[in-house]
Amino acid sequence: MSGNSFGTLFRLSTFGESHGAALGGTIEGCPSGIALTEVDIQRELDLRKPGQGGIAATARKEADAVRILSGVFEGRTTGTPIGFIIENTDQRSRDYGDIIEKWRPGHADFGFDQKYGFRDYRGGGRSSGRETVSRVAGGAVALQLLATQGISVNAYTVEVGGIAASTIDATGAQKRPYFAADDAIVDAWNERVKAVKKDGDTLGGVVQIEAVGVPAGLGEPVFDKLDALLAHALMSVGAVKGVEIGQGFEAARMLGSENNDGMNAEGFTSNNCGGSLGGISNGMPIIARAAIKPIPSIAKEQHTVTRSGEPCTMQIKGRHDICAIPRVVPVLKSMVALVLADLLLQQSKQFFSPVSGVVEPRGFDE
Repeated sequence: MSGNSFGTLFRLSTFGESHGAALGGTIEGCPSGIALTEVDIQRELDLRKPGQGGIAATARKEADAVRILSGVFEGRTTGTPIGFIIENTDQRSRDYGDIIEKWRPGHADFGFDQKYGFRDYRGGGRSSGRETVSRVAGGAVALQLLATQGISVNAYTVEVGGIAASTIDATGAQKRPYFAADDAIVDAWNERVKAVKKDGDTLGGVVQIEAVGVPAGLGEPVFDKLDALLAHALMSVGAVKGVEIGQGFEAARMLGSENNDGMNAEGFTSNNCGGSLGGISNGMPIIARAAIKPIPSIAKEQHTVTRSGEPCTMQIKGRHDICAIPRVVPVLKSMVALVLADLLLQQSKQFFSPVSGVVEPRGFDE
């Protein structure tokens, strides 16, 4: 199986399955001297671990305790590959005995069988959302690197089950259920989740990711546009079925005079482009949104077929979230951080001072 690595210079490679012994990965290309401990990684992992999310959460409990194996000495990165591991401790593989010969609707079962002629049916194996734990660990390291250059990444939920938040308070979102962008919307989301859970069904939502302090000049103008890399990163998360940058699809309904971001001596006067023009960052906040599909593991009876093509019905057992939100929120934040860390290193000759090591973004008068 290929496709287990992400990035060019700052490169994350991951391994592990939902019901295997452990998950983990390696990070290559991280500069030396970056402050990093297991506490830094654990802080991000705790935001997505099973059991988070209140009434929308799975009953599976995992400590998701990370152990750094290499690449760090006395609280600083050494410049060598950073290896980490996260053990699985609460698997219940027996819950999946009924699907050994059946394809679950909405899952990767059929595709895996067609591609490999074999699959790990225990929770989806490598295609399980559990694999994202390694992405968050890698993203935590990327966040530490970005912080040295004054770049921060935040993510919050703007819609659950078709009910959208009317206002956005990105700072307060980190302390709210669902990482909600609006405190006033939480009760409505709770009621929606309760009703859908009672009916044996699941919900989707929309997450917004914002990166602040990103210097102008990141991204390449043709195939490796900043927009394209962000879309690749976010769409690589199994639950994501759509990505917007800036105004996104709304831009298709605007006039050019409405969508264009004006400029003055101080910079841009609006940010409809979401911080990217021509595939290159313009110094404004990077704004992206990801559409999250409903969890496909539902308690309702569904029609499917066996591996031999015989029609059958099934009800999916096991412990599953009612909605991928809020646990997918730190995953999406991590993917954006990985993109920016990689691009920052690629642009290092222009952006890093050989003396101070500090980013020196170009101003409007240069």
